[in-house]
Amino acid sequence: MKLLFDENLSPKLPSRLSDRFPNSLHVRDIGMKATIDSIVWDYAKDNNLMIVSKDADMHDLSLVLGKPPKVIWLRLGNCSTRQVENLLRREFNAIRLFYEDESLSLLALS
Repeated sequence: MKLLFDENLSPKLPSRLSDRFPNSLHVRDIGMKATIDSIVWDYAKDNNLMIVSKDADMHDLSLVLGKPPKVIWLRLGNCSTRQVENLLRREFNAIRLFYEDESLSLLALS
């Protein structure tokens, strides 16, 4: 279960969550800072990554294009990196079930 964190989230998240989501990346790690969503989408699709974003545009892409990739949409508004980390840790089992269910393409967490 590898995650790709969108630009609207802290680049610290992959290392802070490496015990639960090893080998996860931030878009900055792959040279995609300020890259349009469709290119990030294609990268995640080609590399078997689930996109984690607070961006409604990723939600919309998921509805239009379906999976892959799967999208975890964080509905938190302005919040700290710690709050995002805590939410992903707390919802680990739901994320795992989402990942394993081939019929699902979008998971909204708040």
